[in-house]
Amino acid sequence: LNLSTHPIYLSRHGESEYNVLGKIGGDSGLSENGEDYARVLAQYAHTHILGLNEDGSFKDPKNKVASHARLFTSSLKRTQDTARHIAHPVCDDGWIVMRKKVWRSLDEIYAGVFDGMTYEEIKENAPHEFEQRSQDKLYYRYPRGESYVDVIQRLDSVIHEIERLRDPVLIVGHQGILRILYSYFMGYSREDAPFVSIPLNTVVKLTPIAYMCEEDRIQLRKQGDNVEEPPSH
Repeated sequence: LNLSTHPIYLSRHGESEYNVLGKIGGDSGLSENGEDYARVLAQYAHTHILGLNEDGSFKDPKNKVASHARLFTSSLKRTQDTARHIAHPVCDDGWIVMRKKVWRSLDEIYAGVFDGMTYEEIKENAPHEFEQRSQDKLYYRYPRGESYVDVIQRLDSVIHEIERLRDPVLIVGHQGILRILYSYFMGYSREDAPFVSIPLNTVVKLTPIAYMCEEDRIQLRKQGDNVEEPPSH
């Protein structure tokens, strides 16, 4: 039962350099498209979450008020770069707007020995592992890496923190991580989590109601006609 109705905003990081190359994992920065999304996301956060001007300034400089919203990112460069244009002015009551909290628990599923490879390379070099993952995406654990089930366990503390909050929260994260968070708050089974659609360039707004959430998806930027969605983690 949801006891709070504060919105939860989920956003993948902007397109990364590894996304462009089709590689998984790593700690790459943003592509040009990703940087553009980071700027658009900041504008959305300023106007739709915080009630500020588009540039992050207060609507009334003599009355510095804004929503007491929170900002969570992973420890990886691509999420922090995506959130870096969000302003952090100080309200009259001393509240620092969207002061960032970095969670290692929000880092993407670790692909172990396959980190930095494409799925085509994994299929070619380790066909048995590739087939195992295709058969059981939830429980499959990358060699020296993680499974979805492992990540579900490490997200426990993050979920408790989100449920404890009484303020809106924007989470700039990764596809696998946001699939799990989305599934939890929407009441999906964990077997469904690895297959949930969390596209790039989109904010997923979840508003808790009773035993699930109302959902609104806001596409902030088109990926482009000739640009494919990166491979599914």
